[in-house]
Amino acid sequence: MKNEPPSTPRTALVSGSTVRIGELAGNGRPSEDRVFTTADALIVLDGVSTVTDETPRGAWYSDTLGAAIAELLTREADTDLRQVLASAIRAVADAHGLVAGSSPASTVAVARRRADRIEAAVLGDSPVVAIGRDGTVHAVRDDRLTRLVDARPEAREYRDRLRAGHGFGDRHRLILQELRDFQGKVVNRPDGYWIAEAVPEAGLHAITASWPSDDLAEVVIATDGITAGVEEYELYSWQELARACRQDGPLAVADAIARAEREDPDGQLWPRYKVSDDKALAFWPLREPDGPGLTKTAGPSGAEAYR
Repeated sequence: MKNEPPSTPRTALVSGSTVRIGELAGNGRPSEDRVFTTADALIVLDGVSTVTDETPRGAWYSDTLGAAIAELLTREADTDLRQVLASAIRAVADAHGLVAGSSPASTVAVARRRADRIEAAVLGDSPVVAIGRDGTVHAVRDDRLTRLVDARPEAREYRDRLRAGHGFGDRHRLILQELRDFQGKVVNRPDGYWIAEAVPEAGLHAITASWPSDDLAEVVIATDGITAGVEEYELYSWQELARACRQDGPLAVADAIARAEREDPDGQLWPRYKVSDDKALAFWPLREPDGPGLTKTAGPSGAEAYR
């Protein structure tokens, strides 16, 4: 199976609306971001690479976990989203003999329409952003790992080095490995952070939210390669990003963020982990501008994945 996402935009029907999807790989290697859909749900995952190649890497895990989540959402449409995540994590770990602490991992972000509400669940740094009909932004994000990392001296050091012009060299990679080692000590613990890996309990700690569907205009789900364009580079506000997705498409937005990163190749303007991260962006319009809500119709019976 080819892991790299398509370079052309894709669409899928979710709860009667056409979801638009754009994906770009970063750093010259196959992307580990994945997007799945079901008849009533949108699922975005950002696989985390393992340090060595002896165990399955993040792309395999995000593929496998995403398919498991989509299957459960299709079969058990009314199950609480946190329980769905826990069950999918358990199923993948059991089926493939994954061991906590040495398993590949992934963020997960899910948005689902159930009856007259839009529900969201987030595990890791891929947010669900709902835009209200009045333009209000409702961002569901999980910043538990970010808070822990930002407090570390290694985080301050790599950012200071990048601002000083030292670039993404050997010392930068060593600092990131030190941060990775720290993360391994606090992963899937009550005093640390939670991520999809081989601990089913993590799913029960997802950040959740719910809104009346009639109050919303659109939903955006993005991996951190996209959110950086809003929250770090300030190329868009979330409302502007949603508008750009509607007008130009998510792939054009991903392209614009990647171009900005190429213009800052040493990370001096925007200190960051990588020159350019993988990018996945899914745009779910719930109603036409200033028009009536979209009527729910039968969607596909199974899941669709975009690789």
